[in-house]
Amino acid sequence: MNSKVTDRKTKLVSVVMPAYLKEKTIYRDILKVKNVLDQIRYPYEIVCCVDGTSADRTKEIAHKAAKKFPEVIKVVGYSINHGKGHAVRFGMAKAKGDIVGFVDAGMDINPVGIQMLLSHFEWYDADIIVGSKRHPVSKVHYTKFRALISFVYQMLVKLLFGLKVRDTQVGIKFFRREVLEKVLPRVLVKQFAFDIELLAVANYLGFRRIYEAPIESKMDFKNSTILTKGFASTVFSMIWDTAAVFYRLRILHYYDWANRKNWLTPKYLTLNNKHD
Repeated sequence: MNSKVTDRKTKLVSVVMPAYLKEKTIYRDILKVKNVLDQIRYPYEIVCCVDGTSADRTKEIAHKAAKKFPEVIKVVGYSINHGKGHAVRFGMAKAKGDIVGFVDAGMDINPVGIQMLLSHFEWYDADIIVGSKRHPVSKVHYTKFRALISFVYQMLVKLLFGLKVRDTQVGIKFFRREVLEKVLPRVLVKQFAFDIELLAVANYLGFRRIYEAPIESKMDFKNSTILTKGFASTVFSMIWDTAAVFYRLRILHYYDWANRKNWLTPKYLTLNNKHD
C-alpha cells in the first residue's frame, strides 16, 4: 500500500489498464497514469492486464514499471487474446479498491481526466461515473463520420435500455465496488458491448446514480478496431452484442438473481466481496 493511507476509512482507488499489442508504449502509459494518481488524495493501485501475453512483449515491459514501483503497480494477464471486456474484468477481479475503474492503454484519452472523474464521483456520491465525449466541456478530436456513428448508437442504447447518459463507449469509467460485486458475475460480453452490458445491468439492478464527466481525447484511428477488423464487421458485431444484451435483460431475464444458476461467468472474473 502506498504512503497516502491514513486510516481504515481511507478509500482505495484501483485503476485497471487493459493492454493489447502495446509493447512500444505500455511503460510510458503506466507511468503517465501513475503521475496523475500521485496527485489525488486517495491511496491507489494500478492493475495492468495484458490481453494476450503471447502476442508481443507488452507484459514483459509492463513488469519493468511494476518493479520500479511495486507498492502501487501490478501486472496480470493471460496468453490468448480474448478482447478488452475480458481484460477489464480479469483486472477488476484482481483489484482491491473501494472505487474501481479502468482507462485504456494507448492514452487516446488524456489520463488527467481520472482526476475529473474521481471529483465527479465524490461530488455526486455516484454509483458509476463515465467519461463522455458528448459532455459540454469535453475536448475531443475525431471525425464527423465517427461522431455520427456514436450519436446513432447512443440513440439505440437509450431506446433499448433507458440509460440517461449520452456516451457509453469511452474507455474510462469508475464504479463503486459494491456495483461491480453485483454486476460482474452476471455479464458475458467480452468485446464490443461490454460497456453497455455493465451499465445496463447496473441500472437494471437499481444502481441509478450514473453520471457523465468530461474528457480530453485525440483518437488514434490507425489502431481503431473499425480499421483493423473492418467497418461492416465491427458495426455488425456491436449491434449483435447489444441486441443480445437486450434479449438477455428484457426477454430471458438472465441477469435476475433467480437465474443465478445459469450465469456463465467463471469465479476468477468476479470481484471478491469484501463483506464475505
